[in-house]
Amino acid sequence: MIMLSYRNSDLLLALLGFVVFSAASQWRANTPVPEPPVVEGRVVVAAPVLLLLFGGDRFLAANLEAKRLAATGVDWGQADTGYLTRAQHEVAELNPCHEDNYYLANGLLTWGGADREGTEVLRRAMSCRFWDELPAFFYGFNQAFFNKDIDEASRALELAAQRATGNAAGFRKLAVMLQAESFVDESLALDYLTTQRDAARDDPKLQQMLDKRVVRLQGLVTLRDAQRRFEAGGGLLINLQQLVDSGLLEAIPEDPLRLGYELIDGRVILKRMKIAGMEEQP
Repeated sequence: MIMLSYRNSDLLLALLGFVVFSAASQWRANTPVPEPPVVEGRVVVAAPVLLLLFGGDRFLAANLEAKRLAATGVDWGQADTGYLTRAQHEVAELNPCHEDNYYLANGLLTWGGADREGTEVLRRAMSCRFWDELPAFFYGFNQAFFNKDIDEASRALELAAQRATGNAAGFRKLAVMLQAESFVDESLALDYLTTQRDAARDDPKLQQMLDKRVVRLQGLVTLRDAQRRFEAGGGLLINLQQLVDSGLLEAIPEDPLRLGYELIDGRVILKRMKIAGMEEQP
């Protein structure tokens, strides 16, 4: 009897252990495994920290940071627009006059879905580079094309004319065209961006990225032309698919930057990129 009692006790202990083990296993299976934190986006060092790192020399800090972002802001021919936006903002904080910074901001940010951020870099360069007509011209052009702010665009173009050494008449003529509303903006924008791309022949990487923006703008020209023909026939464009359904287009043009196009207030525009952390910037 004693041996049987021991055997029963062992059996009960084994059964109890199995129950506890099963319960623990079930609890662990239902407990979510904590995922390691994922760092999104590249780290951008703030301007005050860069200033401290380079011994208070803001020009040196801006130069080295501009070189770094130009070298690391592109992977496999694709510009990291979110990173470039934040990095170029810091360079503009250090040295708003920096030539490479404003030129890259206009070519890569403005026409890459971050026109507000690119135009802000240009605004700072325009205020700083009092001898240079190009920031004022780029800024004025962007105000007309993206924001439809004709008064601000005209002011900037007049500033460009005052600073110009050989094309003052051209800047003033463009301002007059804007005021007269005879400005076919997307076609002129395409010519202007194509010229920028062709001028970058000594930098194949930059030229490749600008070429994607040219293709993107060509898609906008195609869509707006189709919209004009659609509405000339008495139609009201509510969504872009109507241009395909009506037979005016075989397909919606593909955007090589994968941002696409959208219809806002009855007008086809380039879709903007939403960049985390930049909405609060002035």
